[in-house]
Amino acid sequence: MTGYRNTAVGEEALFDNRSGSDNIALGYEAGSRVGRTGSQNIYIGNHGASGDSNTIRIGEGQTKTFIAGLRQSMAMANPVVVDINNQLGILTSSARFKEDIQPMDQGSEAILALKPVSFHYTKDIDPQGTAQFGLVAEEVAKVNPALVLPDKEGKPYSVRYDAVNAMLLNEFLKEHKTVQVQGATIAELKKEIATLGVTVKDQAAQIQKVSAQLQKSKPAPQTVLNDKWKNP
Repeated sequence: MTGYRNTAVGEEALFDNRSGSDNIALGYEAGSRVGRTGSQNIYIGNHGASGDSNTIRIGEGQTKTFIAGLRQSMAMANPVVVDINNQLGILTSSARFKEDIQPMDQGSEAILALKPVSFHYTKDIDPQGTAQFGLVAEEVAKVNPALVLPDKEGKPYSVRYDAVNAMLLNEFLKEHKTVQVQGATIAELKKEIATLGVTVKDQAAQIQKVSAQLQKSKPAPQTVLNDKWKNP
């Protein structure tokens, strides 16, 4: 064995590891499947997996997790998410980890077909029956499968609310742009109406002026004399 700084507590813990270093294994057969060269691993009650390095595995087969000592308020923090393989991670937004970046355009219109609902989780999940609000994964999958995460059997399991929020933002920006264009159009129409009103007023004044001049230029009415006055 050429590995060093390994700690193994439990029957057959790190059983097959020969040249790996800085491993910690606690429990029966903990880390026994890591292989000969795995290094920088921590296993607590977990067999590990072949090829592991720089990996932490805690528990195996459990379905509930309770952790004490969590800080109650964090001003600057990233939410931790769990993938289908129960691996913890943080979603990244950096362009360094993205490809095929393009505007969403009309792609966000799918959310207009979503149907938000109110509901209660089943008693085994939430015995308190707290009122919940959200979406149903099966219904969302019918609208856009990309908005749903499946379980290990491939069935709809959870909704990617982060993606839904991004679509909502895109729809908001589209509507905001439309409102801005409409506002500019309305402003132009108001200017045209105001100009038209001044023009009509000027035309009415001009007509009145011409009418007055015509009245002044008419010849005075002649008095019709009786015949007896025509021939004295």
